[in-house]
Amino acid sequence: MTVVQQVLFELEAQYFGHPYAVSGNALFNAIARRMDSGDARALHVSHGVFVPGEYGEFPAGTSHEGYAGKLGQSLPEVESCDDLFILRDSAYRWLLDSRPRDAHNAHPLQTHGDRVVFDSTCWFGRPPGQRNRRRSVSWYVHCYLHADSEDVLPLSEEVLDELRVGGGRNYGFGALSVADTQLVDLDALDYSRVTEAAELGEAFWVELVSPYVLESEFPGADSQSVPWWWDVDMEAPGTGSSTETMGGLRRRETRFVDGADSHALVTVDHGQVVGYAGSDPVGTAKNGVLRIGTHSRFGFGEFRVRPASDDRVPERSPVEGDGVVEGDA
Repeated sequence: MTVVQQVLFELEAQYFGHPYAVSGNALFNAIARRMDSGDARALHVSHGVFVPGEYGEFPAGTSHEGYAGKLGQSLPEVESCDDLFILRDSAYRWLLDSRPRDAHNAHPLQTHGDRVVFDSTCWFGRPPGQRNRRRSVSWYVHCYLHADSEDVLPLSEEVLDELRVGGGRNYGFGALSVADTQLVDLDALDYSRVTEAAELGEAFWVELVSPYVLESEFPGADSQSVPWWWDVDMEAPGTGSSTETMGGLRRRETRFVDGADSHALVTVDHGQVVGYAGSDPVGTAKNGVLRIGTHSRFGFGEFRVRPASDDRVPERSPVEGDGVVEGDA
């Protein structure tokens, strides 16, 4: 049995940190200091994905259908592997069409002294003459945990509640409270969409949910090559920009913070979609949830496996002979 614990936090205060996600490293350090040291060494934490507490409907391909109410404020029941990623989709495909999708892809900013932070609440105005001229939407953070030992999970709400992440924590920034949590057994999920597609001989895509580390300056960390089962042309020419490409893959440099030290990481950026050249899509799909590569314990190397016939944004339809498609992030 391979168990992960999904956790949905409500952002209770302004957040001073990365605009795309709360790093798994930040969440790990906030949680681990409340745990027994032995249990903490077995813990793995994903990146935390920002989720608006908005009205939505279940996306096609999941095990649920139709209107879902305020989907962003609670964890949907997980029955299939597709359900795991409902709230981890950076395009927010679950939002109702009546919701301002573009506005939810940009966090509202506040200035506190010399700090520019992200507000925990998004305010929307309405035309004059309408009732309730303003409405607010709170932000949530979705992550999941797994452990090398069976005795570590589930973590209690007492351990997870009232965490603080990001910069300025001593000034009250980055406060999180537990909104919902649940356990999921990966081995018991329904992978029929993947197995049926494999039986029909369909191709698959690998969508990078978090960055994949190629090089790390952290002492003792291994450099990684692009996995052989990513169907990319590594001979394709790159560029010399800050987002240099390699084999058609967009790269990004980021930092890994360890106490007072900060180490550079070269990563394959998240949000990209590559072809799948392996022979075990179900096993690969499970590995994607548990993540692969250097610093995977701290959220790097998460991906999702999709049948190529899966619903995609039409503009992202692959070009023949091109194994890489830009993502939504």
